[in-house]
Formats: sequence, structure tokens, C-alpha cells
Amino acid sequence: MAEPVTLTTPRLTLRAPVASDAEAIYEACQDPDIQYYTTVPSPYTRADAEAFVTLVDGWWDDGSEYVWALHSPEGFAGMVGLHKIGDGGSELGFWAAPEARGNGYMTEAARAVLDFAFGPMRLERVTWRAVVGNRGSARVAQKLGFQFEGVQRKGLPHHGIGGAHGRTDGWMAGLLSTDPRVPTNWEI
Repeated sequence: MAEPVTLTTPRLTLRAPVASDAEAIYEACQDPDIQYYTTVPSPYTRADAEAFVTLVDGWWDDGSEYVWALHSPEGFAGMVGLHKIGDGGSELGFWAAPEARGNGYMTEAARAVLDFAFGPMRLERVTWRAVVGNRGSARVAQKLGFQFEGVQRKGLPHHGIGGAHGRTDGWMAGLLSTDPRVPTNWEI
């Protein structure tokens, strides 16, 4: 059983989402890009946001996933998490609220999460995956030093706008605890 950990950066506070975050999560998840590029339900309801906050509590409790809400001086900025934690590895996932994009918050937050993953958690590897075409997510992964490992054909579940379920091609990259954490520049 793990207690939620709060992380801080020069501009952000990362903490487990709480009930008072549900409205901001709901509002952000109305963004078509979040619904297209992530696995949030589509359409996304207030009940989905409330259920998500409850799920995060359980994930922290059982140690399967650690998820943080990002808070900047302007307010709620997005979500970042370590998913599928086990056997020395995890997967990094994130999305930024539309009004928080373009200011480096996600790179800053994800760097703090990686410091936690490779520091106190002692993970050996963190994987990043994104729907092919999600260049914003890829730019963050590159800034963090992830090494591109290829395209997984039909490698990701895809909900898409309007709840069109299926699988989609996904980019994949990895970062080892021993890798230099310097920006990479891979062709996608």
C-alpha cells in the first residue's frame, strides 16, 4: 500500500487528484485532442471525472499506478502518471489542459515524475507510447531523453472521438535509469 506522494518543481505542484479537481478534469477532457489521443472515454462526462479521481485512490493504494494532477500558478494544468508499475518498469502517460499547453509545464512535470521513478522507486525502465501523429507528446518524450524504439502496429487501444473503439498504431520509446537524460531528436 502506497501513500500518495506530492512532487514539486519550480513552477508546479503535482499531487494525487482529489474530488475538487473533478470539474477541471472534466473541462479539460472536453478537448478533442485529449479525447482523440488518449484513452479517456468519449464523450467525457462529469461522472467520468469523478470516477477517475476515485480510481486513482485505489491505484495508489495497490501500487499499480501513480497519478498526479498538475497545478500551476494559473490553476489546473493536466495529468501525468506512471502506469502498469511492476517488474522494475512502468509506462509514462500524460496530457495537458488546453490552456496550459506551450509553456513547458508537461516536460517539467514529467521530469519530476521520472526523477521519482528512477530515484525512490528504483525503476530500471520507463516506456512512453503515443498514438502515431501525437507530435506534442513526442516532443515532450524527446526533451526528456527517451530513445525511439519504433511503431507498434495496432499497439494501442484507441477510443477516439465519439467512443469509436478499436486499436491504433502507436509510437514507442524507452528510457532506462542508466540513460543520459538529455534531449533526443528522432525522426517520426
